[in-house]
Amino acid sequence: MDKLRYPIGRYSFEGMTVKHREQWISDMEKLPAQLREALADLDNEQWDTPYRSGGWTVRQVTHHLADASMNSYSRFKLALTESNPTIKPFNEERWAETADSLQASPEISLAIVEGIYARWVLLLRSMQPADFEKMFYHPEKGSQFGLAFFLGFVAWHGRHHVAHITSLRERKGW
Repeated sequence: MDKLRYPIGRYSFEGMTVKHREQWISDMEKLPAQLREALADLDNEQWDTPYRSGGWTVRQVTHHLADASMNSYSRFKLALTESNPTIKPFNEERWAETADSLQASPEISLAIVEGIYARWVLLLRSMQPADFEKMFYHPEKGSQFGLAFFLGFVAWHGRHHVAHITSLRERKGW
């Protein structure tokens, strides 16, 4: 079950080197195309198949990636432009149950991911090393998060959810 829930393993942060930073930015740059490929040629029935028992459907995973991208990009920009801002959490589970997450074509959210990630990668490549030391406060978690940690998390998060879709496709022979 844990392998289905975390097909690439859980996120772990051990610091950020220049090599890590470049890899994570590259991962983010590649994500939209990887998501598009993972979704290629799926039909409505396949979009509405959960990637694991009790898990979200392919449709919900795709919309979640767009929702998380919008929120995460905003958090990143807030940390860059304000001094230790407090971010607004969002209830991922409830967002995944709204009508748009349950009914809209994944293509709509793929377009959002493509646009946000294009801007985000441009922003990331413009940042100085000291910018990655900037922080934001997450009130729900009661913790400070640095942009170095958060960059690694966002790169992992995208790979994590694409792997939900691709591993489902492998198991189902799609």
